[in-house]
Amino acid sequence: MDVLKGIKSVEELSLEGLRVFIRVDFNCPLTSEGRVADDTRIQASLPTIRHAIEQGAKVVLASHLGRPKGKRVPELSLAPVGERLAELLNQEVFLPEETVGDGPRKVIMERVEGEVVLLENLRFQPDEEANDEAFAQRLAALADAYVNDAFGAAHRAHASVAALPKHFVHKGAGFLMLKELTHLGRLLQAPEQPFVVLVGGAKVADKIGVLTNLLGKVKAILIGGAMANTFLVAQGLSVGRSRFEAERVEVARTLLVKAQARGVEVLLPTDAVVAREATEDAATEVVSVAGIPEDSMVLDIGPETARAYASRLATAKVVFWNGPMGMFEKAPFVAGTEAVGKAIAHSTCTSVAGGGDTVAALSRLGLRPFFTHVSTGGGASLEFLEGRELPGVEALRQTT
Repeated sequence: MDVLKGIKSVEELSLEGLRVFIRVDFNCPLTSEGRVADDTRIQASLPTIRHAIEQGAKVVLASHLGRPKGKRVPELSLAPVGERLAELLNQEVFLPEETVGDGPRKVIMERVEGEVVLLENLRFQPDEEANDEAFAQRLAALADAYVNDAFGAAHRAHASVAALPKHFVHKGAGFLMLKELTHLGRLLQAPEQPFVVLVGGAKVADKIGVLTNLLGKVKAILIGGAMANTFLVAQGLSVGRSRFEAERVEVARTLLVKAQARGVEVLLPTDAVVAREATEDAATEVVSVAGIPEDSMVLDIGPETARAYASRLATAKVVFWNGPMGMFEKAPFVAGTEAVGKAIAHSTCTSVAGGGDTVAALSRLGLRPFFTHVSTGGGASLEFLEGRELPGVEALRQTT
């Protein structure tokens, strides 16, 4: 299926003079002083926002921030985000004190074409996460057209994402949303071969759906991070004090059998960096995975594994990477993640990366600019690649 079928681009919408509701993902980390610590997500939606401004729209932005659980939490106000956005746009951003109601309506009505309003945190309202229809109607009363540019929230059946678009004839996807769907969609629709998937992180449970769905499309799967421990246990090995998912061992074993039946190569670590403690000054040791000490934890793939993975990645035409190879946040355990990241960055393959920890690792290592696409949606990208319908995407499709 064409993932963009029935979805209009923001460029196809006539926005002049309209109040345009743009659902963005401004869920940015904040400093202890209450300032935006990382504006990556704000930057990602600037093309869509600027397009709406240039088209002469009154721009109404809406986002969630953190998990206030339906209550007003001053520390999670979008005010710092609005301040940073105003700096980036070089124009004032108006922030009403409420999300819906007479206050925001008055602020919006007072605006002229090209001005920007940022509603207060959607999740201050319990009805947002409840996907409440009445709340969606109240949001709809604030605008004439709807644009979703928040791929990172597209897998959530929340009011501003799922219920709200149904109230608009004029609706479409922003540039970021289109970019995400295009790049991730190519991984599901006959990707150029060899297509290699590199997965890491902590949990098999988070990745098994993606791996199962992609088995018929990939040539190789490379597994690292704590989730590799579960696969090693599935092969009868001891992993000492390492984290692994006992309840997922059989799932891992089944995946290995399915992969072999389909002729998909699965690479698991052959050596590992271990330590007794996961600290910055930990005493580390490189051991074979067949000889992991009982009192130690696996905290990174070993150099032999890193070389093997880098070599396999160098032959790929397309790579999808989700999950670091170890506890990259601490210096003794960053080498494996750095090795595979550099191997992908230095290759000529089409490279797509997703997941919060993966993005953080790429940023830390300075490799983000060398990837074809870095997804802003961790959970959304995984659910999409599992083959599941995303509520925020489906709500954008024209029904007539």
